[in-house]
Amino acid sequence: MEPQEPVKREGRLTMVLALATLIAAFGSSFQYGYNVAAINSPSGFMKDFYNETYYDRIGEYMSEFSLTLLWSVSVSMFPFGGFIGSLMVGPLVNHLGRKGTLLFNNIFSIVPAILMGCSKVAQSFEMIIVSRLLVGICAGLSSNVVPMYLGELAPKNLRGALGVVPQLFITVGILVAQIFGLRTLLANKEGWPILLGLTGIPAALQLLFLPFFPESPRYLLIQKKDEEAAKNALRRLRGWDEVDAEIEEIREEDQAEKAAGFISVLKLFRMRSLRWQVISTIILMGGQQLSGVNAIYYYADQIYLSAGVRDQDVQFVTAGTGAVNVLMTGIAIFVVELLGRRFLLLLGFSTCFTACCVLTAALALQETISWMPYLSIVCVISYVIGHALGPSPIPALFITEIFLQSSRPAAYMVGGSVHWLSNFTVGLIFPFIQVGLGAYCFIIFAVICLLTTIYIFLVVPETKSKTFIEINQIFTKMNKVSEVHPEKELKDFPPSAVGL
Repeated sequence: MEPQEPVKREGRLTMVLALATLIAAFGSSFQYGYNVAAINSPSGFMKDFYNETYYDRIGEYMSEFSLTLLWSVSVSMFPFGGFIGSLMVGPLVNHLGRKGTLLFNNIFSIVPAILMGCSKVAQSFEMIIVSRLLVGICAGLSSNVVPMYLGELAPKNLRGALGVVPQLFITVGILVAQIFGLRTLLANKEGWPILLGLTGIPAALQLLFLPFFPESPRYLLIQKKDEEAAKNALRRLRGWDEVDAEIEEIREEDQAEKAAGFISVLKLFRMRSLRWQVISTIILMGGQQLSGVNAIYYYADQIYLSAGVRDQDVQFVTAGTGAVNVLMTGIAIFVVELLGRRFLLLLGFSTCFTACCVLTAALALQETISWMPYLSIVCVISYVIGHALGPSPIPALFITEIFLQSSRPAAYMVGGSVHWLSNFTVGLIFPFIQVGLGAYCFIIFAVICLLTTIYIFLVVPETKSKTFIEINQIFTKMNKVSEVHPEKELKDFPPSAVGL
């Protein structure tokens, strides 16, 4: 019975692991969500500020086109910054470590928080635009580094639950921004600079507390070659001294990719042995954003208004939708290890597909059937529930699980770039799609949800409760089947990795 004791204790969520997860997610992921939503409520007051500032300088007001263009630039700087941040992931996590990168990333939050908070006093809308770019870089880094850091800290049986925590904090950030963005609180003429500047508080707290928590043991052992530091980190995280078995598993992971050496993004695309991992990353990250989640939020206010919700009450209903998003993402934390990643992805994307189809019919018949507006509200909430269960939280966790240590940073650069470029594209193009297709604009998103569901059903394996090596073996077999000359790539995977 004695040797089995560590197995029984394996699933324990220690205080150190729990606090490291909370501080990493609150200090970084929370800001991503907060900055997505913070600029929406006070947009009217901010546009007035842009116009008044321009008038004070030039002596005349901006044209409607110029103001709209300037505001579009202000909004789109965030996803553009996210794309830049994604490109920085690989070099930073390899040189500074996972924890080190998160600490460094706070520069891209605290500096813009100060700039945005002072922008009105300084009479400078340029400070807001630059700040949106910087805080976008912060979000681009955090959306990739936090799942990587937590995935490498967690034992395999808690990796799914902890991997969903960053998405939970993104949704909490959105909800907090929606609540602070109520007109009676900070979304008013005097309060909007404070609303934007508050994003620096989580960063300051992370800067204060995260240094007391361990770096990723995998980074310490594989990249830094510091076995003693890796063992000490694991002892603190697991709460017991016997960590040799886990150290050995990390060593196996290191051996499995030693022949491949350093893997750049270009090399990642060229390696046949990683073909299906790369394709799956692109499909899942692209599907996550191109499935229309941001468009649903964009359209929600109009759907609620057409359903008879009063203009002054829409902000409360939208915040209620944000609360549903938080609740369902919280539920995902508890069911991801029970139901598995693959099931939640299939359930989530198929729910979004159904919601988009029914929403299209409801919008088309809105004028002719009296109860259709209420069906539209049900569709919006159903879509939010579906997306929160699978498409929102799982893809970033999945990247951590399907790539080994040496290829993980490059994989996150690819996944992050697809995520932010898709986000940017939807934000830029959706208003034009909306004008062109009207009620039928959600058909495009329905098709993307359907295609993503089919791909997951046919290709994506279940990764629940498997070590990184076991997951790698599944994909190795898939890649070998698809290769014309499998022997060429076997050098990248020694017998221990492919189970030969």
